Amino acid sequence: LMSVAGLDKTSNKNFGGGNTAWEEENLAKYARSETRLLEIVEAACEKSDLDCNKLLEQIEDQVETWWFHRQQEAPDLFEWLCIEELPLCCPPGHFGPDCKECLSGPGGVCGGLGRCEGEGTRLGDGECVCDPGYFGQLCQSCADGYYREKSSNHSTPACAACYRSCKKCSGPENYKCLECKPGWLFHDNKCVDTDECGTELARCSSNTYCHNTDGSYECRGCDQACVGCMGSGPARCKKCARGYKLRGAKCLDVDECSERAIACPGLNEACFNDEGSFRCECADGFIRRDSICVENHPLSGPEKGLFDDMTDDEVLVLQQMFFGVVICALATLAAKGDMVFTAIFIGGVAAMAGYWLSEKGDRMLDGFLKGR
Repeated sequence: LMSVAGLDKTSNKNFGGGNTAWEEENLAKYARSETRLLEIVEAACEKSDLDCNKLLEQIEDQVETWWFHRQQEAPDLFEWLCIEELPLCCPPGHFGPDCKECLSGPGGVCGGLGRCEGEGTRLGDGECVCDPGYFGQLCQSCADGYYREKSSNHSTPACAACYRSCKKCSGPENYKCLECKPGWLFHDNKCVDTDECGTELARCSSNTYCHNTDGSYECRGCDQACVGCMGSGPARCKKCARGYKLRGAKCLDVDECSERAIACPGLNEACFNDEGSFRCECADGFIRRDSICVENHPLSGPEKGLFDDMTDDEVLVLQQMFFGVVICALATLAAKGDMVFTAIFIGGVAAMAGYWLSEKGDRMLDGFLKGR
């Protein structure tokens, strides 16, 4: 539990140096204080660790009970809480619901060469899970592929690895094999590889071939040009696949586009050769519609209007020209003494003058002066 680690972390917190007598008195008060307990609980779990915080909530009452009432008689929080109060754990070297003792030898639990299954918990069966190279009830024997080294002291000699082809051996060299692993043959005090492919011991499915490896073999896929094969590549085919033809000693791709008189019967279609096959696509300038290749004419859009290609400034000029014609007509009527048309004429002239004196009018006029 992290709360146990918090005990050590807060044991001398905020104390050190200065008045020794004062420190001893206040440290003793702090050691059993509720303040220290809260600091320990708050530091027990990371905020993001939901499982830890949930467990801490469940055992909070027990922790408080130990802190204020049981600490004197049971100074080890882990032992009191996890082993005695909450039967979740077992002491070291014990396992299972009843905390039975693990198998032990001269080197300790499992002879010091493995671990006890379930040790320290209420789970497991207590069997020894041996380290690599060891086996047995107490992991005292060398496993297959290992041998007992000679020891220069009185300790039990360690188990070391044999040569890779040896199941049993008396040393690390390839000539010290006593028994071979599967896939190897004992010959002249050595284990040599068995060629399963050459001795027909291999079992490979159709359209695969046997590839020998050290101590075993692999079944690998034939080349796509083959139907059945004896090895890798188009030169080891038993029979050529469809779309391939035997030329010399190899199964090579057939160019259907050049060998067939009419490879693509559709109108306006072109033939394209692929590995082991071919495909028919529409020729350049044609597109497939309803399974037929037709000329690729772009779809015509709606006709453009008279003013569609004009810029905003050009449209404004036309508007001002129209406005000018109207002003001229009003001027003619005003000259005849009609007061209504005279007023409209004066207002129109003022509006036009205001526009041409504005920034927008200046920008448009500047564009025309520059040759826009």
